[in-house]
Parts: sequence; structure tokens; C-alpha cells
Amino acid sequence: MKKTDEEIKKIVNDAIDKKKIISFVTYLLSDYGENELNIIIKTILERFDRVDLLDIAYTSAKELVLNATKANLKRMLFRRLSLNIEDPNDYETGMNYFKSHISEDKLKTYKADFRKYDLPVTATFYYSPDVLNIKVKNNFKLLDHEERRIRDKFGKAKSFASLLDFFMEHGDATEGAGMGLTMVGILLDQSGIDKHSFILYSAEKYGETAAKLEIPLAKDYISKRKMFEIEMNEKGISAEELRKTFSYNYKDFGVWN
Repeated sequence: MKKTDEEIKKIVNDAIDKKKIISFVTYLLSDYGENELNIIIKTILERFDRVDLLDIAYTSAKELVLNATKANLKRMLFRRLSLNIEDPNDYETGMNYFKSHISEDKLKTYKADFRKYDLPVTATFYYSPDVLNIKVKNNFKLLDHEERRIRDKFGKAKSFASLLDFFMEHGDATEGAGMGLTMVGILLDQSGIDKHSFILYSAEKYGETAAKLEIPLAKDYISKRKMFEIEMNEKGISAEELRKTFSYNYKDFGVWN
């Protein structure tokens, strides 16, 4: 049963009062889902007097959910066509089919299939007075060559604007959904947020692929990436060594009023 705007806002406010993480799960983002996503983000930002960040936070989260849904479409089509995604010949066949079905109009016809193959998209919100972290994940790991291709594209770009130039010149001939990630990066760039505050990773341990946004709410907030570098220099140890013990999440920030 669909909830009213006021009911959604009350649920979010109650969660913030209890300092609970908030999760939003969808198989296909409908108009109702978009509105629910907007209310969740707006309510969090209102609580910390940063509603001015609503456009950047909501647009980015929505784009990442759509991008993750397209990634789910790829997996679903391979399964439905009984293709082995790790076989080069099957991969080429499946990708040709995927590219012809990636439009938003065609995407809408696959909601039941996403449920059938258990392919949800989960957006999770971690927050404090200092920062809003948004994590959007799929429940599968990227193939090695998929991850290499994404990292190669982002690694070659000096900025998100140059990454957009790359896509405009060469196209995204293999994945078909990379432009969405690029647009999120550009939004962050234009808002003055460090591009390292946007990461994409794939974890075999958890069987997931996730995009994470770190949106500062306080002027003196130090990003996770920056804090990692500071701690590494202070301790005089390698990045590999520090990763074993480094911890920096929303629970570490300040005292809530």
C-alpha cells in the first residue's frame, strides 16, 4: 500500500530521531518511487539545515539508482537468454541484445523480471550533522574486465568534465550505462565537491557492486579520503597496512543535538 508524503516524512524523521540508517529498495523506479526518494533526502537535509543541497543529492541518487537498474537489466537478460556472461562469445551476443533494450521505455517492461531474478537496487543513507553518505548497490560483483574498463576510463580522466569529453568522442560502446556515472561526477564537480567523494567499487566478500557519494554538510568536514591520507602520513605506514585498521563512518562524527 502506497504511503502519503506525510507518512513517508514521519517514518524518515522517526529514523533520524533514533539515528538509524535509512534504506530504500526498488526493482524499478516509478514516479511514486522518485517522489519517495526525494522526500527521504529532503527530510534528512532539512534536519541538518542543508536543504540547499537537495538538487545535487537527489539528482545524483536518482541517476545512480537508474544506472544500477540498467546494470541489473544486463544481468537479467543474460540469465533469461541462458547466456554465460563469462564466455566471450556469449558476452558479445548478450551485450548486443542489452544495448537494444536499455532505453527507459523498454526498461519499464522488465519490473516483474527483476523481481523474478532477485535483482533489486538498494539505496542506503548514512548521515550526521557533518556529512550525508549515499550508497547505491546491486547484489552482484562486477566481472574483472568490467571493473578494469570502468577504472581505466576514470583513471584516464583528469576531471569528470574530461571524462565526459571521452564518452562524447568515443561513446560507451561496451557497457551502455557509463554516462550516468559521469554525469553524477560532473554534478559533484560543479558543486565544488571533491571528485574523490564519489567512488565505485565491487566487493566479492559481500557479493555487491556499489556507488558511494560523500556529500559534506559542514564546512569543516574532512572527507574520508583526506582523513585516510592524514592518518597514513601521521603513522608513516603504507596504504595497504592502514586499510586493515582504518575506520571512518558517520557514527564517528560529532555529538548530535
